[in-house]
Amino acid sequence: MAATNMSILTTTQSAIAADLDAFEEASWLTSSYLIAMSSIAPLSGRLCQLFSPRLCMFVSTVIVCLGCIITSISPSLGVFLLGRAVTGAGAAGIMIVATIIAVQLAGTKRRGLYIGLINSSLTVGVSLGAVIAGALEPKFGWKILFGIQAPISIAAGFCILFGIPKKYLTSNSEFAGFSLRQKLTSIDYFGAVSLTSTILLFLLGLSGRHIMPIPIFLSFLLFPLFIVNETRIAKYPIIPITILRSRGTLLTCLATVGFMMSRWCILFYTPVYALAVRAWAPAVAGSILIPNNLGFGLGGILAGAIHIRRAGSFYVPSLTSMALFPLTLLVLALTSVSTTSVVAYVITVFFNGLMTGSALNYTLVHMLHLTPGEVHPIALSLLATFRGFAGSFGSAIGGGLFMRILGKELENGFAKAGLKHREDLIRRLMGSPALVSGLEGTERKIAVSAYVTGIRVLFLAAVGLSAAMVLVQAGTGWKGAAEESKAEENEVEEEVGGGESLIAGS
Repeated sequence: MAATNMSILTTTQSAIAADLDAFEEASWLTSSYLIAMSSIAPLSGRLCQLFSPRLCMFVSTVIVCLGCIITSISPSLGVFLLGRAVTGAGAAGIMIVATIIAVQLAGTKRRGLYIGLINSSLTVGVSLGAVIAGALEPKFGWKILFGIQAPISIAAGFCILFGIPKKYLTSNSEFAGFSLRQKLTSIDYFGAVSLTSTILLFLLGLSGRHIMPIPIFLSFLLFPLFIVNETRIAKYPIIPITILRSRGTLLTCLATVGFMMSRWCILFYTPVYALAVRAWAPAVAGSILIPNNLGFGLGGILAGAIHIRRAGSFYVPSLTSMALFPLTLLVLALTSVSTTSVVAYVITVFFNGLMTGSALNYTLVHMLHLTPGEVHPIALSLLATFRGFAGSFGSAIGGGLFMRILGKELENGFAKAGLKHREDLIRRLMGSPALVSGLEGTERKIAVSAYVTGIRVLFLAAVGLSAAMVLVQAGTGWKGAAEESKAEENEVEEEVGGGESLIAGS
């Protein structure tokens, strides 16, 4: 359910933009959801340690229900964006808590498999969101698509509430035996507000067609305050200092941002390619995500079921799967034209998803190897936060690049063809790729060519970014927290022993 909201806009954006007159603000339709999800995600890990995961899951489904209701009755763009933001806040808790539960309850031998299953369910949701929305929107309208999710999400919430054992708590005993009042007073409220505000302002400044410097500047002012609070003031910080000092965790998160930004380019713009370049109907255009997400789910499940059956380092598999990903992106960049064989394009999309699923599974379990067990819930929520960043950055930065290239190509194309006064057509084409199929003659050729150039430039930029992230992931190292602690103890013992020898010699 939460994952469908990530891709539902890919095939309904044209209709929503037309109804709300939001052609120029089309990127905000997705960014509002992803920004909210990224901003709330860091809090979910700590809340799971304070309260029951089953309660956190249920509250998250209630928030999703509320967000879907607001979106479905929205009469204007502002109300629509509010509903999307509320939905994203609820989705953040659902996705993170699901991973935490799987890691803690599945056991070492099966956790890789269950992480792969969770990723598979997410990617199935992404596929279904685009396909079902594209098929049903022309018949029932986009408001029904959001409204029907409200009763389904609240029903799922009650199933989760009664399905998870009442006695199940996270493995952290730090808050065991705390009363409700003690739990509420132990929440790092300043840390929560400052971190959420920092993320929100930073992503807000990057979203849209133009970068807004003031929100970004304010986020840079707030972030040092958050760090001081977490390291020196807060008794129970949102992000413990052990996480902030972990090279492996921070580099894994940074590598995940760039890697998943490239992944989001595929999720957002392969349906756009199908709509604008191939002239497929919205329902059919959404189906181009099916092979990619099939490969994504299969890659994670195969890695978890066959290989990830032990605790320890997965350094080499992480780098190998991440290195193969940009190669598939390069092939997509070169073949995103109208003359490419559909079968060849689908096969490439499938292998791109296969490498993504395996890489995410390997990097996650390798990060768990690098961090102490007592902070795994926080590490997982931090990693999920950076994955959310990737969606926001992908829609903001990647979308901005694509829109600038597309707009320039459309303007130059119409000018060279001597077709004047096409400003309104350019504005509508930039927000609605489905309009391309309704054009004829020279106008259609120019529009198709502009979309091909925009998609190619975007995919090539993603190739360079994902290749650089392999080097970042390589910096995480292969020694786990236990191995490093033992090495430090040995160094201390050697220093003490050496000092005693010097004293004896004297």
